[in-house]
Amino acid sequence: MVDATIDVIHRGGLKCDLNYLIQGNTLGSHDEPNPDTDYEEIPVWNLVIDHPEATILWDTGNHEDALDGHWPEGLKQGFYPHDVREHTLEGDLADAGYSLDDIDAVFQTHLHLDHAGGLHHFDGTDVPVYVHEKELKFAYYSEKTDKGSAAYILEDFDHDLNWQVIHQDRETHFEDMEFIRLPGHTPGLTGTMIHLDDHGTLVFAGDEIYQSVNYDDEVPLGAGLLWGSQEWFDSLQTLKELERYHDAEVVYGHDPEQFEEIRSGWS
Repeated sequence: MVDATIDVIHRGGLKCDLNYLIQGNTLGSHDEPNPDTDYEEIPVWNLVIDHPEATILWDTGNHEDALDGHWPEGLKQGFYPHDVREHTLEGDLADAGYSLDDIDAVFQTHLHLDHAGGLHHFDGTDVPVYVHEKELKFAYYSEKTDKGSAAYILEDFDHDLNWQVIHQDRETHFEDMEFIRLPGHTPGLTGTMIHLDDHGTLVFAGDEIYQSVNYDDEVPLGAGLLWGSQEWFDSLQTLKELERYHDAEVVYGHDPEQFEEIRSGWS
């Protein structure tokens, strides 16, 4: 167990159709062939993990210029970051009592646009940026070819960064804090397990799990955001094994109800 604190940094919200998050969330029928979809707001958030060995920024959120040309129109329409101008990384960190200069390391669960948009703040610095090898390769593959995922933006991650590449499925770089690859949403998505002195074990699943229905009912992510269905299911079982073995709390990527419960963080 480690004497660390974790602050949840609210980075605003995205408005989207829940069919992206929950496979088959809204389906037509004979009597209702064109049902209304659930178009709702989901939270975007980062963590600051104040660990004895480093102050770690966990994901970097949306780019502050998402509505001003940084995001292509199709991505804006699909995942509308309506309040992004009010939620800059610098400002949101300041609200929690931190500055960019306080950050000793960055951890990226993956490099999609709502998770890697703040990396430009670390361009040209020696701040280590942890990301899985498979994620880094897939992000560049997606942006440099017409294959892969459309949810990457090259300008989010194509910087002079001090990449610290994770190569194994499980690696520990800080005491009692483990990076665990959870492929499914993307090939290199990586979550984090940390054993806290006062709060037990937390497992941050990232976008392997969007909302509770993905975890509790084992409903996959929407097909457009599911890189590998079997890989996703296997990663889900990994999370459930970690929960059972460590009596852990599993934290999802974009669940509004759970987000309200965790906003005060762990300190």
